[in-house]
Amino acid sequence: MFDYEDIAERFWNLPQKGDEEYNRESNFIDDIILKSHIEKAILDNLPGVSKVFDGGAGAGRFSVLMAKMGIQVTHFDISDSQNSVAKEYAKREGVFNNIEFIKGRLGDLSEFDDSSYDMVVSFDAPISYTYPNHEEVMKNLIRITRDKILISVSSRLGSLPYLLNPIQKMQYILDKNSEDKLVKWYLNHSKVNFDEYEINIKKVNERYESGLLDDCEKVKDFYLNGKTPWPVTYLFMPEELKGILETNGVTVTGMAGPGAFSRSIPNEVLVKIMNNEVYRKEFLDFCYRYDSQPSVCGLGKDNLLAVAKKDRR
Repeated sequence: MFDYEDIAERFWNLPQKGDEEYNRESNFIDDIILKSHIEKAILDNLPGVSKVFDGGAGAGRFSVLMAKMGIQVTHFDISDSQNSVAKEYAKREGVFNNIEFIKGRLGDLSEFDDSSYDMVVSFDAPISYTYPNHEEVMKNLIRITRDKILISVSSRLGSLPYLLNPIQKMQYILDKNSEDKLVKWYLNHSKVNFDEYEINIKKVNERYESGLLDDCEKVKDFYLNGKTPWPVTYLFMPEELKGILETNGVTVTGMAGPGAFSRSIPNEVLVKIMNNEVYRKEFLDFCYRYDSQPSVCGLGKDNLLAVAKKDRR
């Protein structure tokens, strides 16, 4: 049986992915908002925690943060390039000895014992790339935590408007004169002739119904032909995510949609906010309050965040 996680492994092991992921918060306002929100959620849940598993830890944006708080962190990721960048980041921050780096797939957590961590986290959607095994992956993440679990996955409701917005990333570019390669890529791909742009409501309905970012067979064929497509991605509905978690022995204590407040704010205003230290702090603090409201959690920019506590049975 074909394992779609093979596609994710090839994609995230592209040589440039480590640096791209590390530099995201320097270049894209939506990533600044997401990181700020998750940092606040982590800090709210750290009391009583000394050992954390970070699944899909990427370039170390959160594993290093927790290590700097004195936490012993297992940094677990599928990507050599991202693990390499994360190691260098940890060394620069003086916390390399607080982090155990392991390369691995979320689809196989068999080496980790039950309740072996005080808290388990998995942020910015690595669970979504384990389709169709995402429920089993969440079950195992819950299995290895003793107390708390914080995860963010790809948001179905959040993704749908962008099917009709081919230049959505333009809203969130911090500096359009940046020399960053990814910024330049987005700028080059934002030149859309809207007179010729084809509206596809059918695709919006298909994604709403299936929860899949793209056609799995097309992505698989692309991969088997030696190319590197975006991984097969499962998009969650809020109640669906809550239901899977609670079925597997945790109580969800909070959900959020990071980026929900920012969605309608024009780029020029967002840039002005980000370039002013006082505005930026006040804005990010309010985003955390607003985006944590249950009524907007499904409309985050990309992610749907859940905070949960293991049941005592």
